[in-house]
Amino acid sequence: MNQQFFAHETSVIDDNCSIGTDTKIWHFSHIMSSCQIGNGCNIGQNVVISPEVIIGNNVKIQNNVSVYTGVTCDDDVFLGPSCVFTNVINPRSAVNRRGQYAKTHVGKGATIGANATIVCGHDIGEYAFIGAGAVVTKTIKPYALVVGNPAKHIGWMSEYGVRLNFNEEGMATCEESKEQYQLKNNTVIKL
Repeated sequence: MNQQFFAHETSVIDDNCSIGTDTKIWHFSHIMSSCQIGNGCNIGQNVVISPEVIIGNNVKIQNNVSVYTGVTCDDDVFLGPSCVFTNVINPRSAVNRRGQYAKTHVGKGATIGANATIVCGHDIGEYAFIGAGAVVTKTIKPYALVVGNPAKHIGWMSEYGVRLNFNEEGMATCEESKEQYQLKNNTVIKL
């Protein structure tokens, strides 16, 4: 088999996985059956990707992350060290809830900070920024900046991960990219 991705010798990759070109899977990670991982991804040490998870292209998953069944991540997502997703809203050891997994979708370009927890059934909008240690208990809008436990919306971020400062007319410029954004009806769009 002519493998187009790198997998460290200590990683475990189960059957029926699709792993894209130029993806790297590092030490002690476990990619479980029927996963789809895109091109150019970086899967850090001690990562678990559960069955049927879908990961887009150019996704960066840092060390000690658990991505459970029911999660999908679009292209360019960043998952910080030790962040975690859940997939059952009311887990009990003595009650089998397999097959009752709630879905969570992470939009293109979103960042989830170190040690953040994403409670299942709540989507993360494109280019949203979840601060380190945040606990997400509701759906997050595109470009939103949220922090805390429970996560609270405190601002907006550009596609470059720079906080946006909107003027009275609802316009902002990313200081790094110089791209323009508009805030209207509590929704951000890139112009």
